[in-house]
Amino acid sequence: MKTVFFGSPAAALPSFQALLGAGHSVELVVTQPDKPAGRGRKLLPSAVKAFALERHIPVIEPARIRTDEAALERVRAAGPDVNVVVAYGQIIPNAVHSFPRRRSLNIHFSLLPKYRGAAPVQWAVLNGDGESGVTVIELNDRMDEGDILAVRRVAVGPRETALELETRLADIGAELLVETLVRIDSVERIAQDHGLATLAPKLKKEDGRVSWTDAADAIDRKVLALADRPGVFTFFEGKRIAILRGRALEAKHAAGEPGRIIAVGKAGITAACGGGTAFLVEDLQPEGKSAMPAYVFSLGTRIAPGDRLG
Repeated sequence: MKTVFFGSPAAALPSFQALLGAGHSVELVVTQPDKPAGRGRKLLPSAVKAFALERHIPVIEPARIRTDEAALERVRAAGPDVNVVVAYGQIIPNAVHSFPRRRSLNIHFSLLPKYRGAAPVQWAVLNGDGESGVTVIELNDRMDEGDILAVRRVAVGPRETALELETRLADIGAELLVETLVRIDSVERIAQDHGLATLAPKLKKEDGRVSWTDAADAIDRKVLALADRPGVFTFFEGKRIAILRGRALEAKHAAGEPGRIIAVGKAGITAACGGGTAFLVEDLQPEGKSAMPAYVFSLGTRIAPGDRLG
């Protein structure tokens, strides 16, 4: 089957690879433009673009596909039987859905209609959900509102990070995509119940700032959900510190106001949180430096009980 693949990050790669592995022809890849990354801010291609170029598959990178007539014409001219969209990163204009001979499909990493939007996995972990999944929908002109073609549910591990869950869902989504394409002409379409819809908007950098007045469990979920992106951070003596790993402690009624450091040891740095709870910072990354265990950081900075984070 001839396809046009819309996708950008590493989470889209399993579906891209599964299409090729199942014998489908990817005529064109549509991905996000190269973006600056790392300390040198060097322009780097998306994971999907890099993979496509290795296999000599044509790639286009419109900055705004909704207004790029040349890009839209490239998609139309590819003559797809099916468009496949996985974590592309832009809203696709409705006209694109009329190009394929069959359908435009989207692989979404949530149990729709729950968590419509750009960050469904992060919101699921942030909210402490015990269940997540993948939904294959037929695209329409509204964000993540198309008819459901296939669903697969999975349990979320108690300490599973958003990155780990997304990696699992990406593999599951690839399997579900191939299965759906096999029965594309006969698959049942189920309308979403819009009354049950919730949103999962993209999280900004400031959303990762720790509020030490929150309970330790909430901070724990924030680290599990956001440490990979956009990042979780606090401040010590005016300098930004990324929190990479940590956990809520079972002990209650921690002494000290929220943000106050109450213990420092080889396990890490323990800070008081809201409601008399406590959070242990295990790994961190000081601004402009490499990641390190919190204990190593404490040795270099002489951080001690009574000092304050925030």
